[in-house]
Amino acid sequence: MRGYLTTTLALLRNTWRGLTSMRTALVLLFLLALAALPGALIPQRSLNQSEVDRYFREYPTLAPILDKLGAFEVFSSVWFASIYVLLFISLIGCLLPRCYEYYKQWRAKPVRTPRNLSRMPHHESATLHASVDEVMAAARKRLRGWRMVEREEADGARSISAERGFLREIGNLVFHFALVGLLVGVAGGKLYGYEGQVIVIADGSEFCNSGTYNYDSFRAGLTVDGTQLSPFCLRVNDFDVQYQPNGQVEAFRVDMQYQAGDDLETGTWRPYLLQVNHPLRIAGDRIYLTGNGYAPRFTVTFPDGQQRTGLIQWQPVSPQTMLSQGATKFDPPGVQDEVQRRQNQIAVTGLFAPTATFDGAVLSSGFPDLLDPAVAVDVLRGDLGLDSGRGQSIFGVDQSMVDQGRLKRVARENLRIGQEIRLDDGTTVRFDGVERWANLQVSHDPFQPWVLGFAIAVIVGIGTSLAIKRRRVWVRAVPHPESDGSGSVRTVVEVGGLARTDQAGYGEEFTRLAADLLGTGVDHSSPEARATAGPARERKS
Repeated sequence: MRGYLTTTLALLRNTWRGLTSMRTALVLLFLLALAALPGALIPQRSLNQSEVDRYFREYPTLAPILDKLGAFEVFSSVWFASIYVLLFISLIGCLLPRCYEYYKQWRAKPVRTPRNLSRMPHHESATLHASVDEVMAAARKRLRGWRMVEREEADGARSISAERGFLREIGNLVFHFALVGLLVGVAGGKLYGYEGQVIVIADGSEFCNSGTYNYDSFRAGLTVDGTQLSPFCLRVNDFDVQYQPNGQVEAFRVDMQYQAGDDLETGTWRPYLLQVNHPLRIAGDRIYLTGNGYAPRFTVTFPDGQQRTGLIQWQPVSPQTMLSQGATKFDPPGVQDEVQRRQNQIAVTGLFAPTATFDGAVLSSGFPDLLDPAVAVDVLRGDLGLDSGRGQSIFGVDQSMVDQGRLKRVARENLRIGQEIRLDDGTTVRFDGVERWANLQVSHDPFQPWVLGFAIAVIVGIGTSLAIKRRRVWVRAVPHPESDGSGSVRTVVEVGGLARTDQAGYGEEFTRLAADLLGTGVDHSSPEARATAGPARERKS
């Protein structure tokens, strides 16, 4: 039993050591980047379900295999989360011991001067016309800003041990802790953030962030249930798009108003000009402009004279020309019988062109701006399947109702603004005009400032780590045993240097440092000058 316990403890200890090594952390970081590639290359359900459906249609054999592997939900998959958690543990496990080691190094004094400085990668020596005290005073002055310790040696020599570049390790630690902070920030955003898409017609229509039911699509964090969203309201008054002559967009501008905080109580609306990459920041949320399109307006006049007007967004199928498709649906007014109501529902489906061009009777668009709007519509009558309990796209009708013969086409026509179609029962469908719509993205991430701060810390940390070098220098001064005959005091001075990390650039620094310490080019005509400016050098050996 004891042997089994010992083996288990040894296995756990070795596993922990392997997991918390820097090599393992680098491997996990590489695996995390590699695991994120499918999320960038393959459509994700949380972002665009329609693209995922299209992928299944185009690759019917490959798509089910990728689906089983979680390729369409990469960032919420078990294997991605496993790499994420293991990387987090590995970084923490290897950083804490390094912090302790750095603390011990910071508290420790610089190492003693080596006995044989000539073995150092950098070394110079000279005999100076100065006393040992003068040499030490000049060395202390030149090495100001270095961590220094002055020692007396057994043979009467005196030495200074100095080192510099401790900020290199601090930069390294800052980089890695900031990387951990980034992981925590991203995870916190997934837990407490949310993101929603909503289309608002640019005719004074409003949107209030009062619940998930107001969104066209909504993606919530793991702790978000949609009951405590940031309270605010938006009103889209106008949408201005400027095009270049070739049809490319020059600028998007949304003239809008917003309410938040006390404005919701007082009914005060504040203006804002929303543009691409210039989000509105309000109530802790950010509102982005992510798309736009057109919403044709149709008026249906029923045989009894009652009218219904429909204005709903149609989906662009060509971003270059804004040719759009969609379906505007109507219920017959005043019909109480459910069966009769379902049998007389009307849908106006087809294509909308902001600048109409025709190839025979086929409608297309020649320019994305509203220069000559027209629609090519099919009018369908029957059961639209709105009460079937199945969800259906707002941009089309339930094709199964058409296949069953419960929804039939009763008219087809090309219309310009003001023109209408008359159906066999006297119902008329008139194309009244068109409005623009704006697709707004509402993003809430309380950890975004932290992520930005940690990202900056990553750059500062890695920059500090790369720019600063650990290096050491030693100075030893020994009284010269022989007199030069003039009665002046002489001292043998040795200077040695060692770069603790990359030596690039330290040779030049050491040369300048040694020249200053050995008194190159300094006039030492008096003891006072020697004490303040450094000792004079007699020769270099």
